[in-house]
Amino acid sequence: PLEMSAKKPVPFLRQVVSVRKKVHRDPRFDDLSGEYKPEIFMKTYSFLDTIKKQEKEMVQKQLKKCRNMEEKEKLQRLLNRMTQQEHAQKKQQKLRERELSLKRQQRELAKQGKKPFFLKKSEKRKLELAEKYAELKRSGKLESFLNKKRKRNAIKDKRHLPSQKNL
Repeated sequence: PLEMSAKKPVPFLRQVVSVRKKVHRDPRFDDLSGEYKPEIFMKTYSFLDTIKKQEKEMVQKQLKKCRNMEEKEKLQRLLNRMTQQEHAQKKQQKLRERELSLKRQQRELAKQGKKPFFLKKSEKRKLELAEKYAELKRSGKLESFLNKKRKRNAIKDKRHLPSQKNL
């Protein structure tokens, strides 16, 4: 507001200088940015995968050369994080492909005149688990996976059992 004399009474309708307010835009929720489509995003930014591979190789080389233990631990953590991100991305890609194939099948059935049938979440989970078991069987790691699962379940069961102190 403008400075005014204290001796003069302030007019009822005074002139106020308007300040233009900045409008902040979040591209995640704004329509101007368009709709997020993971397939298009992956195609557009596929060059990042090659860059990530190069960076991973570079970190591996540095890890081999490094003598300092603190630096070595830091590089090892970075390498682990990179591999975990890579695995997560592959897993998400597989899930996306599976969903797309299911959608294609539904479209074909609809074209043939059949009523579309959509799987429940529990059914999808069962299919995913069956696929995981088949993959483990192919790679020969099924037995070790089942042993680990049995141990985990045994520990959970022990936790829920009453202890000897309470008896």
